[in-house]
Amino acid sequence: MAESKSVVLAALFANGAIAVLKFFGFLLTGSAAMLSETYHSISDTGNQVFLLIGIRYSNQDASRGHPFGYGKAEFFYSFLVSVLLFGIAGWESAKHGYNAIMHPGHGGGGQPVELLGIGPFDPVYVNYVVLLGAIAFETYALKKAWAGMKVDIEQHQWSGLREAFSKTSNVTTLTAFTEDTIALVGAGIALFGIYLSRVTGNQLYDAVSALLIGIMLMGFALALAWENKRLLLGESLPKSEERKLRNIVEEWEGVEKIVDLRTVYFGPEQVMVAADIAFENGIPTEEMDDRITALESAMMEADETIFKVYVEPEV
Repeated sequence: MAESKSVVLAALFANGAIAVLKFFGFLLTGSAAMLSETYHSISDTGNQVFLLIGIRYSNQDASRGHPFGYGKAEFFYSFLVSVLLFGIAGWESAKHGYNAIMHPGHGGGGQPVELLGIGPFDPVYVNYVVLLGAIAFETYALKKAWAGMKVDIEQHQWSGLREAFSKTSNVTTLTAFTEDTIALVGAGIALFGIYLSRVTGNQLYDAVSALLIGIMLMGFALALAWENKRLLLGESLPKSEERKLRNIVEEWEGVEKIVDLRTVYFGPEQVMVAADIAFENGIPTEEMDDRITALESAMMEADETIFKVYVEPEV
């Protein structure tokens, strides 16, 4: 949890500073790509706030109304982030880029201006500096997010990012990693588009960059929403990890067979297990209680994400 919070705080700091700088660059040059990037960074900053709220809310202790705790709050706020990323940053960026393509005008580089009597100054260099700074900020934030993702990958022995994206329950780190990745790519696209527009004098490159940034944001937002949906609806452990639990139960002394075994995520790295198990006939009640308690402890030791196990004995 501390790792996730540090990842989000790093992204919040980066996106807040970058949003201000990008808007300043847009005011000077009227670049469509810079305005799209401003929308992007403002949205990302708001998203980090939502993620922090989710982390804080999920840390509340279980109550009568929420007997299994508030862990799913992180799933909800991460889903909300993906919707905002699609609805605000992606749509607005794509719309502005499309309008700039259909109605070309001033933008992208601006015209040289007199700078405090020193001499002519080309404001396009402000965009270059801001975007290069954004790339540096986002690289730092992405490095923090990757460290968090790497911990999950190594802990669960996943093959890589693709498997982690489809199986992880640590949605806060996943969301921060995704945002930082597309922010880095978006800044690179904007920088390339603005440069081409300035060199060629054709503002179409700047406008197309804005459109591409918007489409990219919407695509990744939909992917994030889909991944959060699986957890909000109550996803089980991956088959490979659930198989390990079944092996423990099947090999336990006195167990004849597993009638039913179910797992479900109640929060990031918080899994509940419910099992109906057929035991051998003739086991005394007191001994049965001891065996069930030992079996529950064995499953929790085998997978540290399990916080509660319910075993229902059947004859």
